[in-house]
Amino acid sequence: MTAAPFPDRDAVAEKVQTFQEADQSFLKLLMENPVQDDNLIEGLTLWLNRAAEARFLNSLKLEKTGEWLGHNAPARLQFRLLELAKSSQHPAYAAYREGLRRSKGLERAFPPAPV
Repeated sequence: MTAAPFPDRDAVAEKVQTFQEADQSFLKLLMENPVQDDNLIEGLTLWLNRAAEARFLNSLKLEKTGEWLGHNAPARLQFRLLELAKSSQHPAYAAYREGLRRSKGLERAFPPAPV
């Protein structure tokens, strides 16, 4: 029997949903470990899917979370975060994508080549 990976996607989605200071510290620590990248992305996907299904769309929170992730995620995750943001046309994903865009994380991670 194999042990379940920790944190699982449900734990990550819960941390992103509550997004208190302790949760942000947990997410920063999680982003430092490349082995946990898949769990992080799966948790973010679950969180965005739940936001898309919710009766009330809190687009400000989605934007702020996307911006925070863009500022704090290492370069290796920036492209995956953007791929996730572009995976749906739902307004929840659009708000998250807007936050990522405002953070300019992808531009910092992969600066344009000099001409």
